[in-house]
Formats: sequence, structure tokens, C-alpha cells
Amino acid sequence: MGLGFGGEWAAGSVLLGETMRAQHRGKALGFMQSGWALGWGAAAILSAIVFSIWPPEFAWRALFFVGITPAILVFFLRRLVSEPEVYLESRRHIEQRMEAKPSVLEIFRPPLLKVTLLGGLVGTGAQGGYNAISTWLPTYLKTERHLSILDSTGYLIVLIAGTFCGYVAGGYISDWLGRRRAFLTFGISAGIVILAYTQLPISNGAMLVLGFPLGFAAAGVFSGMGAFYTEQFPTRVRGIGQGFAYNLGRAVGALFPALVGSLSGRMGLGGAIGAFAFGAYALMAVAAFLLPETRGKALDA
Repeated sequence: MGLGFGGEWAAGSVLLGETMRAQHRGKALGFMQSGWALGWGAAAILSAIVFSIWPPEFAWRALFFVGITPAILVFFLRRLVSEPEVYLESRRHIEQRMEAKPSVLEIFRPPLLKVTLLGGLVGTGAQGGYNAISTWLPTYLKTERHLSILDSTGYLIVLIAGTFCGYVAGGYISDWLGRRRAFLTFGISAGIVILAYTQLPISNGAMLVLGFPLGFAAAGVFSGMGAFYTEQFPTRVRGIGQGFAYNLGRAVGALFPALVGSLSGRMGLGGAIGAFAFGAYALMAVAAFLLPETRGKALDA
């Protein structure tokens, strides 16, 4: 599942990034990312319903298989999508000059090595912070806030609504402020809200309200990421570079929930979530500022 999911994001984000004009690239990728929030919202609602009807050992399996539906839709959607012209031009260029076909090793040689490594750190920070929140928040609400499945679903819906708005707004902000400033803005905002959400002795009502800015800030960092990667790598190896950098972040970021769980016994679940999420977003912001700003960059073959 992870193999297919990671490959699908890489192919889709490169295709969309190469298709859109430079001034709208961040917005387009932001809208693409917002589909994640819609799926998460549907999953949260279905989870509340299914777990209230069936026992847990059966309910999660039923929900898991619901995920097949959007995967099947991909086969039909691909028939309606054509290849970007910049990609076709690059392929013609390679064939006419009888150049070697793109290789995975190219992104590990100068001058792309720096982009590859720092891009991987950007992805690691963004996805590590997001995974620490999204994976453990339902458990945090149940075990430390003592909310039932149905009660915690309301908190998740507010969080997910903020996430959707963050994806969309983040695309506009990355086109307006630039990719790096958008990363910094959302990274700092997410860190502050996460610490308030998990460390301060606030009421459940305040947590409900804070869920929206938490989701907004945590999701906004992803909106400019696809455009940022698209603009950092040349067309020849864009799919290779973008797929590797983003999914390196996904692979390393997947360790963060395990680390949160292992440390929760020492510092509490809220403390572990806050510490790892804050550190992850700080890593993302620093790595992004070590790469060049690319807002408005035109792509060529």
C-alpha cells in the first residue's frame, strides 16, 4: 500500500506541477493536497459509525478495505489526463541528441546532491510533524482527555476542516510570499499551536477551538512542497528527484509516531507529541531556507 501511495503522489504532483503556469503552481498543488483532508474527514466519519456498530477487531478491517475505492478511480482518471508539454519536449530532446536516459544516480551527484538531501530533510520535517499529530491525536483525546469515540470525532472534524483550509490557503500563500517564507510561516505557527494544544492546561472547549488553527498550520506546509520540489529539479530527472525527496521524508517521518509512542511513558503522550512535532517543523524550516527560492520559476526542457 505504501509503495503504491508514494508512487502515486510523486507522479501526480510532477504531472500537475509541469502542467500549471508558474504563477499558479502553488495554488494548484495546494488544491491537489486538499483532497487528503477530504479523505481523512470521510474516514473519521465512517470510523465513528463503523466502530459504533461492529466490534473493533472487525471494524478496522472493514474501514481498511474502503481505501480500495479511490485507488480504483485512478485507472479511470488517468485516461482523461495528457502528458505535460515540458515533459514531452524533454523526451524529444533526449531522443534527438541520443543522450543517456535519466538515471536515479543523477540526483546524487553535484549540483543536485544538495537539493536531494535538503529536499529530503524538508519532507522529513513536514511529514514527521504531521504524522506525530495525525497518528496519535485520537489516542491522546481518548486516554488523556477521556473522550469517547463519538466525542473525539467532533474534535477530529474541526481539525480536519482546518487542515482542508490550510492546504488551500497554503497554496495561495506560497505563490504570494514565496516557497521558503511559506514554510517558515506555517512551521512556526504549527509549532506554537501544537505546544499550546498539548502542553497548556486548557479546557476541552478551548481544545475544540484550537483544533482548527492546528490543522490549518500543520497542513499549510504541504501546499508549497510539491511546487518547491518541481522547481528545484530539472525536467530530465524531476520525477526521480521529487519522488525520492518527498518519499524519503515519508519513510523517515513514519518513524516519528513510533518514537512518540516509545517516549510517551516518560513524558506523557501530550509531551511526546509536542516535542517531536515542534522539532520536526523546525527541521523543515531550516532545510527549506538552505535551498534557493523558486517562486515564479519557469520550467523548460
